[in-house]
Amino acid sequence: MLQAFVNNLKKEQLIAPGDTVLLAVSGGIDSVVMCELFHKAGISFSIAHCNFQLRGKESEGDEAFVKKLAAAYNVPFHSIRFKTNAFAKKNKLSIQVAARNLRYEWFEQLREASGSASIATAHHADDSVETFLINLVRGTGIAGLHGILPKQGKIIRPMLFCNKEAISDFAKKNKLKFRSDSSNDSDKYLRNRIRKSILPALKKLNPSIDTAILKNIEHLSGVEQIFRREILRTKKEILRVKNSTVYISISGLKELDPLPAYLFELLKPYGFNAASIEEIIHSLGTISGKQFTSATHRLIRDRKDLIIQPKEQLAAESASFTVKKNQRSAEGEGIRLSFSQLPAGTNFSRSEMSASLDLDTLSFPLTIRKWREGDSFQPIGMKGKKKLSDFFIDRKLSIAQKEDTWLLVSGGEIAWVIGQRIDDRFKVSAQTKKIYFAELTE
Repeated sequence: MLQAFVNNLKKEQLIAPGDTVLLAVSGGIDSVVMCELFHKAGISFSIAHCNFQLRGKESEGDEAFVKKLAAAYNVPFHSIRFKTNAFAKKNKLSIQVAARNLRYEWFEQLREASGSASIATAHHADDSVETFLINLVRGTGIAGLHGILPKQGKIIRPMLFCNKEAISDFAKKNKLKFRSDSSNDSDKYLRNRIRKSILPALKKLNPSIDTAILKNIEHLSGVEQIFRREILRTKKEILRVKNSTVYISISGLKELDPLPAYLFELLKPYGFNAASIEEIIHSLGTISGKQFTSATHRLIRDRKDLIIQPKEQLAAESASFTVKKNQRSAEGEGIRLSFSQLPAGTNFSRSEMSASLDLDTLSFPLTIRKWREGDSFQPIGMKGKKKLSDFFIDRKLSIAQKEDTWLLVSGGEIAWVIGQRIDDRFKVSAQTKKIYFAELTE
């Protein structure tokens, strides 16, 4: 097994000569065997242990055991205790997800601080098979069907070459001591149910089901690489990003076949699931304006594009702020303005990026805010008022562009639709004594 371990490290190019690796060690049989293999292979390593404080005395015993293990190998030992239940409750996460987030964040901090080249976990071939089935049940798309990857960023899995039986045999032959985790016997975790119920049932149909799934994983990993290249090519053609807002061309989408597969991959990074994608596809044949939300983003079916924005960005952009009379600049989320007061008759640039207003018509402090339904103003050159919603229609603005529109407001009246048009009542005239010049800046 040692030779197979070394061969696998070379095949997957997991460790370079001279690397020191941080081993994630729980104290269970898998991570204990991993430690022994690293030791026998002569690879420099240190040990990191997480105490999630979920199993009382068992958790304390695990930590003490791993500390002794590190001492036996004469390698550095690092440990941390997490208040996992409190963290999960505060962040509305399952215990498993909370524990994963906590440990990997700490592992990376520790890796950087210790100068380790990578972090090794003891996932093995059986874990990869179980992960494949879990993702198949959850419907994660092609990305979930490659099982556990041997390397992701700074995380390496050097034990994927062997199964649980081989690990148990090695531990027995080398008389290795290890800890047993009682949570592995609990049926409340999906992985345990698959291990204890689903896989045994599948083995009745095919005694070599593990081998068959691993071969499929290898094949699908190759297919996924081809698919990823196609998705990247498609993104370059039909997707663009501007100021955290994503635009996906609807005409470009309609040329894709099969559209559900493409759209699933394009929208998955923004939290949209298969059910949402079916509704979004249906909306492509309807009028614009329909909106969809995921946990993190909002998608609008606009005239020419699907427009995706982070919810936190939308929340931040709803804020307003004020400008005092002698203030020279101001900025909010996604907007920055400069202000100056000029003598009447001063030559100034004329563009939608700036506004020249009659200072005496303004009431300070001015307010800068986003537009709201019901807002109206008197566009320069017009005698009567016009609803902003109608003004936007005339200019053929998208929903996202409308929502990104800021207003300069004086005494409750709109003086400037920022970046678009000033109000006739605030324009510079022959009677103007002083000009108030406002300009959008980068």
